[in-house]
Amino acid sequence: MEVLHILGYISALIIGISLGLIGGGGSILAVPVLAYLFSINEKAATAYSLFIVGASALIGGYKQHLKGYVDWRTAIVFGIPAIIGVTLVRHYVVPAMPDVLFEIDNFQFTRRMAMFGLFAILMIPAAYSMLKREKCMENTGKVAYNYPLILVEGLLVGSITGLIGAGGGFLIIPALVILANVKMKVAVGTSLIIIAIKSLMGFFLGDAMTMDIDWQFLAIFTSISFVGIFIGSYLSNFIDGSKLKKGFGYFILIMAVFIFYMEFFK
Repeated sequence: MEVLHILGYISALIIGISLGLIGGGGSILAVPVLAYLFSINEKAATAYSLFIVGASALIGGYKQHLKGYVDWRTAIVFGIPAIIGVTLVRHYVVPAMPDVLFEIDNFQFTRRMAMFGLFAILMIPAAYSMLKREKCMENTGKVAYNYPLILVEGLLVGSITGLIGAGGGFLIIPALVILANVKMKVAVGTSLIIIAIKSLMGFFLGDAMTMDIDWQFLAIFTSISFVGIFIGSYLSNFIDGSKLKKGFGYFILIMAVFIFYMEFFK
């Protein structure tokens, strides 16, 4: 086994530990780990990431459900357009994208640059959501749905998820609070269910039907992440995850710069 692959599996464990410790964020590292440590191309890396993100979010969402922090009606209302968005992008848009999108003089702007460039850009607000201080966004009124905006937001989040292979919780949580008047703790739990459903549905209805999947590798990587989740959950009894969250936010920013460098300058 190559050294980079060993580092990749260690990273899978770290992804799970971060999810167990701070409740999110770790899965955003799946794409760069798959791309740079396992040399998986952009289509497969974002596809595998959808499965890893979805499976991890499903575990987290189930734990939140047991605590009573999942609004299933809201998950369905928001999740349906998100599923449509991610499935359309993974089944039709990504397979139809040419290797080279356009060329200016001797510079070629490739599909990989577009997908990883967008991924790196969206890592910045994801990092910001981890760095900022927690603000009270609690809603105490009755849950009320702004259906037109939820439809648009769901399609948008689903489409972005399809392109970059990340869950987009930093987009979903404020949308649930603002557009559906959901309490913050419920929004966090519900967002995990939405991420799980749309990511797994996008993978199975899109990628699993349009490309060859290395199921053995995917099962090993995901299983290691699951082990990390349980380790992180255990460590959370002794470690304050909120203190680690800020450092992890800075790490995500560094990773965003690294991806830009690797794709556009190296």
